[in-house]
Amino acid sequence: MQTLRAEHLVSTYGEKTLFDNIDFIINEKDRIGLIGTNGSGKTSLLNSLAGLSQMSSGEIVTPNDYEIGYLMQEPQLDETKTILEAVFEGSQSVFSAIRDYEQQLEAYSQHPDDTTIEERYLAAEARMNEEDAWTAESDVKAILTQLHITDMTQKVSTLSGGQRKRVGLAQVLIQSPDLLLLDEPTNHLDFDSIEWLQKYLASYKGALLVVTHDRYFLDQIANQIWELSFGKLYTYDGNYQDYVAQKAERVEREATAEHKQQQLYKQELEWMKAGAKARSTKQQARINRFNDIKDNLGTRQVENQVDISLGQQRLGKKVIQLKDASLKLGDHQLLKDFSYLIQAGERIGISGQNGAGKSTLLNVIAEKLPLDSGTLEIGETVKMAYYTQQTEPIPEDKRMITYLNEVGKSVTDRDGNHIAVSELLEQFLFPSFMHGTLIRKLSGGEKRRLYLLKLLMEQPNVLLLDEPTNDLDIGTLTVLENYISSFNGTVITVSHDRYFLDKVADRLLIFNGDAQIDEEVGRFTDYLNEKLAPTPKATTKSKPAKTDSAVENDTPKAKTKLTYTEQKEWETIEAEIDALEAKKTDFQSQMNDSGDDYGKLADLQAKVDETDKQLDEKMARWEYLSQYTD
Repeated sequence: MQTLRAEHLVSTYGEKTLFDNIDFIINEKDRIGLIGTNGSGKTSLLNSLAGLSQMSSGEIVTPNDYEIGYLMQEPQLDETKTILEAVFEGSQSVFSAIRDYEQQLEAYSQHPDDTTIEERYLAAEARMNEEDAWTAESDVKAILTQLHITDMTQKVSTLSGGQRKRVGLAQVLIQSPDLLLLDEPTNHLDFDSIEWLQKYLASYKGALLVVTHDRYFLDQIANQIWELSFGKLYTYDGNYQDYVAQKAERVEREATAEHKQQQLYKQELEWMKAGAKARSTKQQARINRFNDIKDNLGTRQVENQVDISLGQQRLGKKVIQLKDASLKLGDHQLLKDFSYLIQAGERIGISGQNGAGKSTLLNVIAEKLPLDSGTLEIGETVKMAYYTQQTEPIPEDKRMITYLNEVGKSVTDRDGNHIAVSELLEQFLFPSFMHGTLIRKLSGGEKRRLYLLKLLMEQPNVLLLDEPTNDLDIGTLTVLENYISSFNGTVITVSHDRYFLDKVADRLLIFNGDAQIDEEVGRFTDYLNEKLAPTPKATTKSKPAKTDSAVENDTPKAKTKLTYTEQKEWETIEAEIDALEAKKTDFQSQMNDSGDDYGKLADLQAKVDETDKQLDEKMARWEYLSQYTD
């Protein structure tokens, strides 16, 4: 069994302890979801396991042949390479085997009589066999196609951030390492790609350690949850739902134990006040125990709930209206004669294909992007806050509390009470010692949390959220969901996160590309289930239930043989099944040989799926007919 063991890991970042003397073991087939607030050290732990950063102390022990694959939040890819070349530029052994084989093959082709070159070529060929690398190229193409990357000759320098993430994901998946480290793998993935990734990881042979905000994804793939909190690592068996229940029990146990310590402290304090003297060893031990209790009392650190209880300005009935809106960017028609009315208090979720215009619609509503034609009307009482995918420029040498003081020294809550900026920072999981911290010392996630706090301090009544789950930790997302549930204004959210959309949206806009936008009502999960559900077979209308006597008198005769039509069908059905199987094999062979036209892969996969469906139907029919043959 391939196992990674970590012993006494310690890591600090400035004044913060990320992990304090933690130990753990990762075994084969472990499926671990790593969670914690932004800045708690999740990415730092992945970097340490991947050997990209040094810990203050501790040791990571693995077998000599242990391989680790790492998908970073921002994959490092060679800008000058094509997509396919960039994937095979990875440092893992399967990629080096392929590069070495191609190099030796070229040399051997030019000098077939050179025995030294021939030996190198044979060694490279043997290594290809050992690494099982012969199908790597077709496997990569298949994975990229599932992730909606079809033009594999495209240069990396032309890719968007989301496309780079998907290329990086394909690179680590094809490596099949002993341990797969994934940092936010579902960011920038469409919901069908997330569904495919879940199925792929379910059959993965190695171990998996994933950092993600996607709680549905964790429920599907995790059999353990690890939580980093104030330098400690807590482990829980099961998926995310199991973790929620187990953590509540742990917090309650710790609170009970701390209460008992406080009661004991009060008793010992009375004894000390009575003039205790160390007249004996026993009394000295009791004095020492009192001092220990005193030193440790109240040191238990608890993650506060991020309670966003802020006021907002009144919102009139008229909010936002688009009439015959059209917009084209380059060759892409994103909006065409689109009309939509958004009213006060509505919760609208926007999802669909990447690049289809979801963020563009928010930019239009925020008046950052003009329409080609049509009109946008914004209500007079609207005060809008726009949480964009990119944080606004923040002076890196500005301190956190100064940055927020630009909005105001305090804000009012829903009851009209004033809340100081320092108190808001505490509520947003920034302890008091961090309030004077320079922003450049914050993690990326902490900067995003600070940015969200600033927007909400402006007390808007219309909230635009563009992929908020990409950067916020689960704790902050949970409280943002609760905030939205009691928010009196209008919320418009772009997201691929099914859990988040289920919580915050009851109306949906689904962008299908080419300015095709579907309007749906209800939960996002219900929409997906309906969209992905197989087409039901036609069924006959059920008849009213009959009485017992009616059943006895109207029982049809048992079928004993095939009809003439069924007999003719039986005579040809096996040949039809053989033809379908041959057809499927041919499609799969074309997929393996489709290196000259990558765009065919998606079409071929669709044909394989359709052939499988026809095979299932034919086999079910064969089983039925076979009951009535001799």
